[in-house]
Amino acid sequence: MYKLVAIDIDGTLMNDRKEITKEVNEAIQAAKAKGVKVVICTGRPIVGVQSIIEELKLNDEDDYVITFNGALVQNTYTHEVESQITLAYENLKELYELSLKLHSPLQFFDTENLYTPNREISKYTVHEAHINQVPIHYRPMDEVPTDMLIPKVMFIDEPERLETTIANIPESFWDKYTFVKSTPFFLEILDPRVSKGNAVKLLAEKLSIKQEEVIAIGDGENDLSMVEYAGCGVAMGNAVSVVKEVAQFHTLSNNENGVAYAIEKLVLNN
Repeated sequence: MYKLVAIDIDGTLMNDRKEITKEVNEAIQAAKAKGVKVVICTGRPIVGVQSIIEELKLNDEDDYVITFNGALVQNTYTHEVESQITLAYENLKELYELSLKLHSPLQFFDTENLYTPNREISKYTVHEAHINQVPIHYRPMDEVPTDMLIPKVMFIDEPERLETTIANIPESFWDKYTFVKSTPFFLEILDPRVSKGNAVKLLAEKLSIKQEEVIAIGDGENDLSMVEYAGCGVAMGNAVSVVKEVAQFHTLSNNENGVAYAIEKLVLNN
């Protein structure tokens, strides 16, 4: 019997209109009623998931959320932080210097805000702020507090240009950071200990849930680690090929209530 279901948001939980359908919500409520722990696991910041947590009623006393691609694990009822792994100012400075060499715009977060050192603010920065309902701050590097806790840094660009950026990142950086491409125009950069898979593992162990009792549902490259970790990794119908290759179960797309289909087949009818 599965006891924990970790679910990505964009391209998974939500359809392309950024809606959680009635069918998906009902399936999640039915899983909860069966005693299954449902955990949102997203690259979004914590402030970008609050309305979703409330809509799905995932804020009971022993509920949790995983944000920033695993950099933050938090109780949604008490807001107590279970795990927080951040980058330091020195990391941000190094990555900013790399972004200049690679001619790639950069943005970064603290827990509640989105920052850009680029005077010309990218349309993708505006997009990220809109999706997550967070304020954008123009912040030159010499004005960034040196004690700022930074869950993630992002290289952002047109898909073709971002691919060129990725190809030209020096090998030494791949050993020093976790890189995950969450969309064709976002490359997210985190502490090397951070991944969705590691965060789901940490939470499962805290809740005394075995690996084989975990389901993880996702569509993007940043979901790969949790789909690989889970006892049953689920690939959305719209998932990228690397996720489909490692998944044990393929569901429908995010526009066809794929999360609901997976929960019904694996949890409710099992």
